[in-house]
Amino acid sequence: MMIFLYLIKESFLFAINSLIVNRVRTILSLLGITIGIFAIIAVFTAIDSLENSIRSSIAKLGDNVVYVQKWPWSFGSDYPWWDYMKRPVPRLTEKDDILKRSQLAKSAAFMVYFQRTVQYRRNSANNIQIIGTSAEFENIRSFEIVKGRYFSEFESATGKNKAMLGYTIASELFKDTDPIGKEFKIGSQKFVVVGVYQKEGDDMFGMSPDYEIHIPITYARNIVNLRDENLGPMIMVKAVDGVSVDELIDELQGIMRSVRRLKPQQKDDFALNKSSVISQGFESIFVVMDLAGIIIGGFSILVGGFGIANIMFVSVKEQTKAIGIQKAIGARRYFILLQFLYEATILSLIGGIVGLLLIWILTLIVSNTTGMIFTLSAVNITIGLTISIVVGILSGIIPAYTASRLDPVIAINAN
Repeated sequence: MMIFLYLIKESFLFAINSLIVNRVRTILSLLGITIGIFAIIAVFTAIDSLENSIRSSIAKLGDNVVYVQKWPWSFGSDYPWWDYMKRPVPRLTEKDDILKRSQLAKSAAFMVYFQRTVQYRRNSANNIQIIGTSAEFENIRSFEIVKGRYFSEFESATGKNKAMLGYTIASELFKDTDPIGKEFKIGSQKFVVVGVYQKEGDDMFGMSPDYEIHIPITYARNIVNLRDENLGPMIMVKAVDGVSVDELIDELQGIMRSVRRLKPQQKDDFALNKSSVISQGFESIFVVMDLAGIIIGGFSILVGGFGIANIMFVSVKEQTKAIGIQKAIGARRYFILLQFLYEATILSLIGGIVGLLLIWILTLIVSNTTGMIFTLSAVNITIGLTISIVVGILSGIIPAYTASRLDPVIAINAN
């Protein structure tokens, strides 16, 4: 056993020495596998980072929240938009009906959105997203408040001119001034700031509240028509803990049909949307992107593998006399085979490590120059190293086997 381990060690040292002595050949061999690993793992890293960002954005919608709207979120060739156009938009009173009748709803909030110019003294900002919502919104969406508080149910019900500001818009309007209790204008209407949301940053769908202003829905009706479809009126319903979204949808379907007095033969004139629909829509895109990454990287890996194989055949030819001498003094076939197999594997592994290092540097650059976070995951690192080792073994097995089968006499006398 000790002799076997010693021979493996010697084979490994022979391989390392060969790589060091033939530096130019080693570098040329590294290029192929480095480019291959870089291509395939870079694609996987980009896809994983994009997928994580999209899933994080979708998660903000709430996996236990149902959105009662006019239009469904599903699209396709059979999307009967002409029927959906005839539907009425959700109404504020329907939110109250849901809260009264539902046994599976933990909370429900009505919401509309529109854009206006906002101003505080000489500071102003155009096309700011204004969200008119009921007080229950804080029970639907999770958020942190860094200053002040959320407007109360009384303020919401009585239509007080209170406002919650996103972190960025608060900073731009009020600069270094504490905004709490200050009065500003939305269009020509005056509002008092009661709270500021914690900074969240941008996501894939622009859902960040950093540039939003939230006001009570009962005051918003003095500014806009809540039945205007362009305002995107919707009712957000959150399920009780332990209740699935599908169970809540079944109950809401019955409630909405009853509220709108639809006959049994009539179709639903409302849509009950859930975030998983968006996730499922992206699944097929991720599958195609993964397949594209495998194909692109596969060709690169194939080219790199052939490059290593060619270099290994050259290495065998250059070391034919040395192989003959080794065999003449008693070296076994597996010793010669391991020597060249180690060389091919180490060569491929070094190329893979260099490729992964380049990807890691690239993720740092992209993450620091864009708003999206790219990370090289442990899974992708493992995949890259595994591919490198496998490619090294497959590329070196034939040259190594050829070297191990050389006749010592012929090898020593080779030119």
